[in-house]
Amino acid sequence: MHQLNVLFLGSDSFWSTLNELKLNLKFKLSCSTNNLDLNIISKYDVLFIHREILENKKIREIIININAVKILVTDKDEKNISYDDVLKLPTSIKEINYVVEKSAAKKTFNENSSIKIKSFLLDKNEKKLIKDKKSIILTEKEVQLLELLMQNKKPISKKNILNLIWHYSSDADTHTVETHIYRLRKKINDKFFDDKFILNNNEGYYL
Repeated sequence: MHQLNVLFLGSDSFWSTLNELKLNLKFKLSCSTNNLDLNIISKYDVLFIHREILENKKIREIIININAVKILVTDKDEKNISYDDVLKLPTSIKEINYVVEKSAAKKTFNENSSIKIKSFLLDKNEKKLIKDKKSIILTEKEVQLLELLMQNKKPISKKNILNLIWHYSSDADTHTVETHIYRLRKKINDKFFDDKFILNNNEGYYL
């Protein structure tokens, strides 16, 4: 398993405390109090960000542009949607290891659950189709439909869709597929004004 590389951004005093605990941590921990090079910071899997360092506007702007897991370390009771998790002080070795591993696993899961389809992003976890900061909520079957159509370069017949998603026999009524495709097309067109997202011909449906 890949050992997580974690970078601490914060005060020298708090780093000294963390540094004493390094042997008990399940990840590789480094510190940066002076070097704020975006290219260097971006190489880390997780950023441990002490609240007091966020008073520096330059640091805040750098952190925003980094795709790593971001954990806010604070002694206040707070939730911050800009961060993947919050580590409340005082804390323990067990809690530090848990928060880092949980946050990294969650981010990996979320990234793996997102699929780019044309100019859209399909978020399978949240069941959303997203484009230009706008989104629509999808049903589980609609997510499966889009994923199936995306995975196949050739058109898929109604009977094959019925079999693969609903697990019905090939001689079952295909009206179910037609109804779901119609509703999905309407959702997409109403929100994104795109009536060409799901196409069809004599062979079936395709993207």
